[in-house]
Amino acid sequence: MKFIIDHDFHIHSQLSSCSSNPEQNPESILRYAESEGLKKICLTDHYWDETVEGPSKWYEKQNTAHIKEALPLPKSDKVEFLFGCETDLNKDLTLGISKKTLDELDFIIIPTTHMHMKNFTIPDDFDDTPKNRAMLWVKRLDAILSMDLPFKKIGIAHLATILINRDNPEDFPKTLELIPENEMVRLFTKAAKLGAGIELNLEDMKFEYGGEDQVLRIFKTAKACGCKFYLGTDSHNPDEFDGMKEIFESTIEKLGLTEDDKFVLA
Repeated sequence: MKFIIDHDFHIHSQLSSCSSNPEQNPESILRYAESEGLKKICLTDHYWDETVEGPSKWYEKQNTAHIKEALPLPKSDKVEFLFGCETDLNKDLTLGISKKTLDELDFIIIPTTHMHMKNFTIPDDFDDTPKNRAMLWVKRLDAILSMDLPFKKIGIAHLATILINRDNPEDFPKTLELIPENEMVRLFTKAAKLGAGIELNLEDMKFEYGGEDQVLRIFKTAKACGCKFYLGTDSHNPDEFDGMKEIFESTIEKLGLTEDDKFVLA
């Protein structure tokens, strides 16, 4: 059976500093899910645990008390509404979440590709070339997959985001092309064994910066290695849900995904 669009596991509310839109609240998010016939969604506001050293100033206020302002989440007899977060990995490869919080949350998404945060996720003196960014892609994903994490509720977010090359978007296709195939096979084989989810991100699947073949190569390799996939709109504002099903349907067709390829969050 073809992969069914019945969930969205990457959604921000106005509590994320990159949103701040009062209309992007749990009630409106639930209405979106109901209108699209989704069965399960997860709130994943940006987060850095206050007990973990190494946040940027941008992350400091997005702590436990802050993201818990969304609670209690509204209920529905049609949609299961989960509470999670999007944490981060700094330049020292420190993950911004404690074991206590890992245990408390329903789902945790981790982007390894936030390469636009100078002196936080990458050093100020980084030698900025497509090859070096490709190798940083490998290094940061490898670091996450080497951690002691509850991978059955971990999602690896937007592996083909323009944030890899935000300041030089013309380098984006080349950077993805330079990620070694053998390294992708090694990492995705490990991710599959660990049970981590691989995100299909709505914005990534619009291919607005070119490189469609290079983007799809990443996910075709992950599929060949046995990885399981989940969908994430990564929405920060209500209008960013628009066209969700059409874009994901196209992606599912291009990757040949079936229900057997779906990451199931228990």
